[in-house]
Amino acid sequence: MAAPLSPMLATLGSLDSLTAGVTWRLEGKWDGVRAVASIGDASIAEGDLVLRSRTDREMTAAFPELGELPELLAGRAAVLDGEIVAFGPHGQTNFGLLQQRIGLTRAADVQRVRRTVPVAYLIFDLLCLDGELLLDKSYDERREALEALRITGEYCSVPGQLHGDPAEVLARTKADGWEGMIAKKSDSRYLPGKRSPAWIKVKNEKDIEVAVIGWEPGQGRREGMIGSLILGVPAGAGWRYVGKVGTGFTDKILVDLAGRLSALDTDSSPVTETLPPGADLRQARWVRPELVGEVVYSEVTRHGTFRHPRWRGLRADKRLTDLNPLPEQ
Repeated sequence: MAAPLSPMLATLGSLDSLTAGVTWRLEGKWDGVRAVASIGDASIAEGDLVLRSRTDREMTAAFPELGELPELLAGRAAVLDGEIVAFGPHGQTNFGLLQQRIGLTRAADVQRVRRTVPVAYLIFDLLCLDGELLLDKSYDERREALEALRITGEYCSVPGQLHGDPAEVLARTKADGWEGMIAKKSDSRYLPGKRSPAWIKVKNEKDIEVAVIGWEPGQGRREGMIGSLILGVPAGAGWRYVGKVGTGFTDKILVDLAGRLSALDTDSSPVTETLPPGADLRQARWVRPELVGEVVYSEVTRHGTFRHPRWRGLRADKRLTDLNPLPEQ
């Protein structure tokens, strides 16, 4: 490959978004980090592996388990698309666990955390094989070629497709504690770096990526620590306040966030839109918007803030420019 390929992105939708008369293929939606894996292509040494994130950040050293891929491919060169995940005790993908592996660079740190938080690479697309680009092939053709590679290792595998009525499939994913499902048109081409309605993600709960624009000190058990994070989404050339989140943290996460945010302190508020009624930010400690995180919420109030938000973790694989305005109420 002359240059790394960026992953194709799905459009957020619902069951109603799945147009009748179209053949949709259904896959699980995994709660992890997207990764494009290059194995033995022209840009790297034969037999070597390179993992890149959505933001084109190399992260090969952070996930040494996935070094089994070249051997599983038996000498073939390929570019694969998939999700790096960590599994919780009940077999569901757990982004909170995966957070402990993201961003590690020192080999000693990786090996230490790897013992308690192993990862897996769930592969769902094949972009290039033995030097031949497959981007213009249909989804069905790429999937057939991917399954023919028979990638079944200790850490790397190709999950099966989900079969049945989409509503029933989505209900099964919810019962099993999955994040949701992805519906892909059977004839869809692969569009690197593009968000396409040919792929639709249908989630079991609402979530959104946000910027951390400040924090408030804690009280009681959290005295001397972060009590809540202040969240923002893009609004024109500035930021819109969308609420605070104070749940979903461990003490370890709070200590890590305190260290990151201390380097971003600023005296001025990044909020450029009028605050909604009832917003109390008298204790706010403002920071430069650089950290992207993800929250789950039940709904957006009529004043444009999240109801019952819960922190899911930092998204080192996302940029501020990836953030979207608040969804329509």
